This record gives sequence, structure tokens and C-alpha cells, in this order.
Amino acid sequence: MASSSHPASITPSRAHPCWPRRGRLLPRVLEAGEKGQMTKRSMGELERAVMDVLWDQGGWLTPGEVHQRLGDPSLAYTTVMTILVRLWRKGRTERHRDGRAYAYHPVQAREQYVAALMEQVLAEARDRSAVFSHFVDAMDPDDRAQLRRLLNRYRSS
Repeated sequence: MASSSHPASITPSRAHPCWPRRGRLLPRVLEAGEKGQMTKRSMGELERAVMDVLWDQGGWLTPGEVHQRLGDPSLAYTTVMTILVRLWRKGRTERHRDGRAYAYHPVQAREQYVAALMEQVLAEARDRSAVFSHFVDAMDPDDRAQLRRLLNRYRSS
């Protein structure tokens, strides 16, 4: 049988932890605390971290600049690139060519994004009034005062 350097052509050893049942070689991701390996993180966490960098910076950033600002040496540059492309495909960032790379920028401000999430959650409610009531009850008094000021401003306009 001819051997190829492509991982899918290698016959998997069932005893090895890197081999899934479909025969593709995937790296074993260890839980936090196991020595010498990277920590398992959800993609949502990485996307949030990348978006935080983009929001905090405020301008256009290349994958290399995002990677540098994340400050995690265990995170590969290509992973940051993949996350940025996924965010672009989801419509959360826009991009333009910057030399050989793309530069990325958030489509919405952080506050607009969070407000949209709140709207999505509220749309799931059967009793919106009860949701508002529970939300306001759980608020910090300073936040409740800010909400009252905003509502008064909308009432007067």
C-alpha cells in the first residue's frame, strides 16, 4: 500500500488518543492543568476575545495585530486568522485588504451588539412584562437610576 503524507491516508491506531473514528488526525486537546499542552477553549470564548480586541482598539487590525494584542503565546496566528474569517462570514466584522493580509473592523459597537443580544433574548419571552420586571428587580440601583433617566428622556421626546 502506497503511503502518502496526507493525514487522512494514514491508517489509524485505535489505541492512540489523537485518532477519531473517521480516520482523520486531530490534535488531542487536553483539559486545563495537564502539563505541556494547550488548554481547551470554546470557540465562543475565542470569538469574544478577538471581538474585545477589535472593540477596544477601535480601528482596523490585521490578524497579526490581533494576535499580538491577545498576548497568548499558546494561541496560533492561524487560529486568530480563522476566527477573524468566521466573524467576517457571520457579518460581525468587515474587512479590506491591507498589503498581503486583510484588516478587520467590527460592524457594530460593543454596546450595539449587546443590545441586539438583549433584543433576541426578549423576543423569546412569552410575558415580556414579567421579563422586564425580573430584569429591573435584579439591577444594581445605579443601573436602575440610569434606566429611569433614559426612559424619562424618551418620554419627553
